[in-house]
Amino acid sequence: MRIPTWLKWTLGAGAAVAGANWFLRKVWFYRDPLRLPPSDPNLILSPCDGKVVYIRPVSADGTVFAEKLGRAIPITEITRAEWDGASSEGWLIGVYMSPLDVHYNYAPMAGRVRKIVYTPARANLPMVDLWEYVSLAWLRRAVDLLGKRYHLENERQTVFLENERVRLAMVEIADKFVNKITTYIREGQCVQPAQKISFIERGSQVDLLIFTRAVEILTHTGAQVYGGQTPLARLTASAQSP
Repeated sequence: MRIPTWLKWTLGAGAAVAGANWFLRKVWFYRDPLRLPPSDPNLILSPCDGKVVYIRPVSADGTVFAEKLGRAIPITEITRAEWDGASSEGWLIGVYMSPLDVHYNYAPMAGRVRKIVYTPARANLPMVDLWEYVSLAWLRRAVDLLGKRYHLENERQTVFLENERVRLAMVEIADKFVNKITTYIREGQCVQPAQKISFIERGSQVDLLIFTRAVEILTHTGAQVYGGQTPLARLTASAQSP
């Protein structure tokens, strides 16, 4: 029996799509590129690959204003953890990781892991709707995600880092389809810039909290950044020891 040409093309196209999908999900998604950080010790690097979706000042009362909600959010709603002695004033930078980005997370600076806090959720919510996903993943346009329900309710892991000049918090927020967060560090461990911190399976987001205003912001909303390589901020001479 002779197979019609249109059927051959249909079967071939289907096999190609299935093969590409398998490659993206099983090979490309798990790629582990070498990351060499800049030598400047005053730089604070991106903790992950992705799109910068917001940069917000954190007020002295420990809140950040969310336009979507029309109110200020305590940063503890994002971190789900307190850090005694850390200044509340600083900066919040959100980086959205699409499924096309490398999903390893990296240390943004040299320092000691002060604390790791894991917060489960009853059920993770989708981070973005269809149009937001297309805008972020395919059109590579930033979408303001600060204050969406997933941002405050989904499963997360907060890693607190400190050195002699600054304290930071990395908040790894899970998406609906995240399988797990694999962590490669422990509390009390010293890490170097661009050292692998964790791996998040599927889409996700990392919020970086800088607990000082004595920094120069080096990125902007909509920028594509790379974990362990792209500087997000630089400590100024007035940065105080924690």
